[in-house]
This record gives sequence, structure tokens and C-alpha cells, in this order.
Amino acid sequence: MQTLTVGLGERSYPIHIGSGLLDRSDLLQEHLPRKRAAIVTNTTVAPLYLEKLQQTLANIGVSSVPVILPDGEEYKTTETLSQIYDALLRNRCERSTPLIALGGGVVGDMTGYAAATYLRGVPFIQIPTTLLAQVDSSVGGKTGINHPLGKNMIGAFYQPQLVLADTDTLNTLPDKELAAGIAEVVKYGLIRDLPFLEWLEQNMGKLLARDTAALQYAIARSCENKAEVVAADERESGERALLNLGHTFGHAIESGMGYGNWLHGEGVAAGTIMAADLSQRLGWISVQDVSRIRHLFERAGLPVVAPDIGADKYLEFMGLDKKVEGGKIRFVLLKEVGRAVVYGDAPAELLQQTLEACVSFGKAQDRHG
Repeated sequence: MQTLTVGLGERSYPIHIGSGLLDRSDLLQEHLPRKRAAIVTNTTVAPLYLEKLQQTLANIGVSSVPVILPDGEEYKTTETLSQIYDALLRNRCERSTPLIALGGGVVGDMTGYAAATYLRGVPFIQIPTTLLAQVDSSVGGKTGINHPLGKNMIGAFYQPQLVLADTDTLNTLPDKELAAGIAEVVKYGLIRDLPFLEWLEQNMGKLLARDTAALQYAIARSCENKAEVVAADERESGERALLNLGHTFGHAIESGMGYGNWLHGEGVAAGTIMAADLSQRLGWISVQDVSRIRHLFERAGLPVVAPDIGADKYLEFMGLDKKVEGGKIRFVLLKEVGRAVVYGDAPAELLQQTLEACVSFGKAQDRHG
């Protein structure tokens, strides 16, 4: 097991990464002083891991209230959030009752937002079961739900007390979900960690084959990068925005295609190619650099061509992005491979060229070009 720390003063918390951690009641015990907890999960994860977690809690005398939600990005809504509140109220959960998120990014985001708002704030523990959640969404305290007009537009910054990333849960993860997580892993190399990007190029085959050592290294290195950024800029007033490479385009894809039709990591992959293309048109990186990035995503089985939702729709959804400032769309772009910047002055004609070059017009369902 490896343990990292997100350094936020009195609100600092550990990230434990390793095999068999769902059985480790000792890692949870200090965060469960009242012997009662609510576990929020979904219909896919519950049959796999809910009973195991409940037994781990029972071993230290902690009873649990299970809350099982429907599975999918399309359920990241106010209606589903209310299901969590309903269960907490019915079971008379108190301000000292921790909420444990057992699942992927959707479960983690919604559980965190419920924890931030139920009784004006209750303790919160993240147990991410997908690669994407283990390397990204479980760390850093971003919580929230989607709105029909934009992804993650309603939420709060609310840090967990603990992140428990059991790599064994990746054994049941579908290949498509594993690839989606790799998109976020590649992001860290592209924005701030060139040696890691080179390691990924050399070890992509091991990751796809679910080599335990390779996966644990990739998760730990990703979390190290994210923990450093979050510690420096918790509320995304500066450096933390760089973690959104590909997300301005990617969120437009997710919103435009209808939540759940494209996985978040798939949108990020296609969106990162678009960001790289725009960076190249600005003269910052080379055509060869863009090809290098595209090839790495292709090797991971990720889409490298964006779907056709219409150029106007792209601009509309990107105009609702959380990084918009003064009416200008601010993109995370690459000054060079391994170094990202936030840029708000992309000429309209270059953005139009990127859309024309990277979108598979007329092939909205074609994820791989």
C-alpha cells in the first residue's frame, strides 16, 4: 500500500492506494467514531462490493445504511440527489454520520455534494472503484451534479476525510471504462509531467493488460500530481484550472450528445486532441506533437475524433464552461508537451478550423474516426 497526502492544513487527508484495501477496517476506523455510516453506491457496484464493505465496517462495530442509486451519467441529477437525502432522512442520519461513496465518479460527485449540503455538512469518505475516479474525481473535493445546459454546473468544493483506492476493484471494470480512466492519466503527463507521459508511452500495453504494478504506479503518480495542484490551488483560481485539459471541448461533447452516451474519459480524449490541434494552430506545438498525442490515445482504444453536434452547439456549450471569464471561452492548451496554460484569446477563425479538422461531421456516433 502507498499513502499520499493532500496537504490542506487542518483539512489534509490521506489517499491510500493498493490491493485488498476494502478489507482494511483499520484504515476506516478513525473516521467512523459514531459506529454508523451511510454507503452510497449504484446498481452496478452494489452487487460486487457493497456486502464486502458492509462486512468490513461490521468488523469494527459500524452499522451501515445502504443507498443504491441507478448507474450512469444521465442520473447525475437533482432527482437522484434527492434519493440520497430521502434515505438519510428516513434513517435519521445525523451530522456525525459519515457518507461513504462506493463507486465511480458519478457516485463520488453526488455523494460529496450530498455530504456538503445535508445538515449543512457531514463527514465524507471516498472509495473509488473505477480508474477514472481513483486518479481524478475522488481527489480534490469537487462535488456536484449536472444540469441539462451544462455538466457539473451545480456543486461545491467539499474535501473528503479519506480516499481509499483499492486496485482490486479494477478487475471487474469493463475495458471501455478502464480506457476512459487512462484518458485522465495521460492528462497529467501532458500538462505537467513529461517523464510520466514518456513512461505511459512505454507502458500502455501493461496498463491495458491490467498489470497490477503498472496500474498502481500510474494511479499513485496521477494522485501525486493532482494532490500537488489541489494543495496549491484548492478552489481553481489559478493552477488547478490546468487539470481541465480537453474538458472544455469534452464537456461540450458529453452535454451535446446527451449525458451517458459518451463516457467522461472518452469526451476528454477527443477534447484533448481538439485542444492539441488548437495549440498547434497557435504555433505552440508541432504537427508531430499532435500526432504523438493522438497515437497514445488510439493505443488506449479511446476516440480521437469528436462527434458532430454542430459547430454552433460546440460554441454554445463551451460558452457555458466554468472557466468562461468576461464572456470569453478560456481553454487549457499546450505551450509544449508537458506544459499547459489557460488561454482566453484563441482567434475565432482558428477555433473554427479546429472544429472542422477534429469533428467527424455527419458521424455523430463514430467514436474512433
